Amino acid sequence: MRRKIYDKLLAWKKNSNGASALMIEGARRVGKSYIVEEFARKEYDSYILINFSQAPDDVKEWFEVYLEDIDKLLFNLQLHYNKRLTSRHSLIIFDEVQDCPRAREAIKFLVADGRYDYIETGSLISVKSKVKGINIPSEEDTLEMYPMDFEEFLWALGNDMMFPYFSECLKKLSPVGQAIHRKAMDLFRLYMVIGGMPQAVQEYIDTKDFDKLEIVKRRILNLYRNDIRKYADNDELRVTAIFDGIPGQLQKHERKFKLSSLGSDARMRDYENSFLWLDDAKIVNCCYNTTEPSVGLRLNDERTTLKCYMGDTGLLLSHAFDENGKVPAEIYQKIMLDKLEVNAGMLMENVVAQMLVANGHKLYFYSNSDRENKENRMEIDFLIAKSKITNKHNISPIEVKSGKNYTLTSIRKCIDKYKEFLSTPYVLHTSDIKTVNGIVYLPIYMTELL
Repeated sequence: MRRKIYDKLLAWKKNSNGASALMIEGARRVGKSYIVEEFARKEYDSYILINFSQAPDDVKEWFEVYLEDIDKLLFNLQLHYNKRLTSRHSLIIFDEVQDCPRAREAIKFLVADGRYDYIETGSLISVKSKVKGINIPSEEDTLEMYPMDFEEFLWALGNDMMFPYFSECLKKLSPVGQAIHRKAMDLFRLYMVIGGMPQAVQEYIDTKDFDKLEIVKRRILNLYRNDIRKYADNDELRVTAIFDGIPGQLQKHERKFKLSSLGSDARMRDYENSFLWLDDAKIVNCCYNTTEPSVGLRLNDERTTLKCYMGDTGLLLSHAFDENGKVPAEIYQKIMLDKLEVNAGMLMENVVAQMLVANGHKLYFYSNSDRENKENRMEIDFLIAKSKITNKHNISPIEVKSGKNYTLTSIRKCIDKYKEFLSTPYVLHTSDIKTVNGIVYLPIYMTELL
């Protein structure tokens, strides 16, 4: 599985040159361990992989006992794993490091020692129980890893020609063309139903069997549920309620998470930590309302109103249609043929959120329900900021349209009211590229090029 994060690993190795360790965070099963071991195999003379979820207690205890004797610690690791390391040409991988917090704390001393490079991988890294009582090393750079994006999905299918072509079309704002667009939409719908979890993608490539694909995705969802039970501490019931409620909330027209659905007395002050837990675990992507689409989206965010998207759209599909414990193959086929009327918008908006996050964007939306002035009433699905902020025109409003017939009342109101703040407005739809009255209409599969 070719992944874009590999180039970032190369850049870290070159720029750090042993001066820092690298922490790769991500949800379970996004491929962290695989890509790091592939990197170690190709870019170093030798390496040791310590999987702390399986490592014996003796190995974990060495990070308690020998922090003041680094020579002894490193010698024991080489002896135990039967790997000879060479100075400045070897890598030690701390896989699932959240299961040995003292090993993470030891990074400070190991980096200072300078003999080897260190990469840590982990899920649930930010969960309080995993950092309690330890000093987080300042000698730690961080990368976040996400499910495979659409381009990586195409690479896995053996298609590396489409995205360079899409990129050129976007630069020129020229149509993709009917035949290529139709093929791209077919592949994109396939991506939506499979998702970007590498095990799910590989299962489909190997078998082309939706029932077997569903088993893989069901295992991942069960793993998430087990993590909630194990690590959510006193918030287990609230986290589970939010997790189970995501499909129903996204099915609503506005997609906003209504706490009243969890109980008549539910308040954000009681559930805020539960949303943060799911976000920290990378199981969901939270999207916050901003009170004004201006230069500082974070400065204007209003955290009591949010949308809660699943981190992977393929998992959302399995999560949403699980009445009988699995998604029938007919549901997959209807989505791929664009015949599923219910929930199509939910899946489209979720996959846009997924691709924006993978491309480095924080998620914000704009909602104004002004009862006195209808010109102020609007719902903008997403707002993204330009990479380089200027005095004006920094924010692009984005509307996601799953059907062929739609209105653009909100985005036009937004343009009229906030034109001094706005950069290019986008409509992501299922048709080809066009520009009308300053609005750029893009095929939804181009989202990650924004």
